[in-house]
Amino acid sequence: MVVHAVVGANGHGVGPDETRSILSERYPGTLAEQVAVPTWNLLPKPAELTFAEAACLPTAWLTAYRMLFVSAGLAPGDRVLVQGAGGGVSTAAVQLGTAAGLDVVVTSRDATKRERALALGAAAALEPGARLPFRVDAVLETVGAATWAHSMRAVRPGGIVVVAGATTGDQPGAELSRLFFTELSVVGATMGTKDDLAALLRFCVRSGVRPVIDSTFPLADARDAFARLASGAQFGKVVVTVP
Repeated sequence: MVVHAVVGANGHGVGPDETRSILSERYPGTLAEQVAVPTWNLLPKPAELTFAEAACLPTAWLTAYRMLFVSAGLAPGDRVLVQGAGGGVSTAAVQLGTAAGLDVVVTSRDATKRERALALGAAAALEPGARLPFRVDAVLETVGAATWAHSMRAVRPGGIVVVAGATTGDQPGAELSRLFFTELSVVGATMGTKDDLAALLRFCVRSGVRPVIDSTFPLADARDAFARLASGAQFGKVVVTVP
């Protein structure tokens, strides 16, 4: 089974009035050998996906899917900038966007990560802050203060910036004059619904897109998995397997 990790969504929680939370926010769920969730939160794992691939989908991949196709409402032929390359959300966005016929531009300080993003199908891979070859319809923003001004300059008038994180801090210059003068939209996204996850599973099966797995660690070596993340050298998902 694949677990939709948002507990309490649509009233499906311990109680009907429970507000939504994600596993490990209120209930245990991180690095657990067994997890108890409402049966409503379960979806069948497609036979076409390995357990490691399926484990990558409910958080980072679900977030990327929702940002692209629900929050931004992008369609084939549209253009999108993904700030940062190498993380779970960004690699998912490149793969999903490319498979859906989007022109995806990514940024990274690391030349190797830029090359790998191009190999995944990105239309362009640039250094942070670099001038884009075209204005984009949407920006996927998970970096925050370090890239915010660039995101606001890169999107076309009337475009949208979708925010799902702020790894470099959440106090960027607001760019309010650009925001109202060019009539931009800024929306937030956090993971996605159970229906989004079901659609993502179908998308992966039909398109053949699979998560990029940077490395796999047994549960006993979870500390090494976190060290890999902390190094910033990963490209794709770091997976911890249970016995």
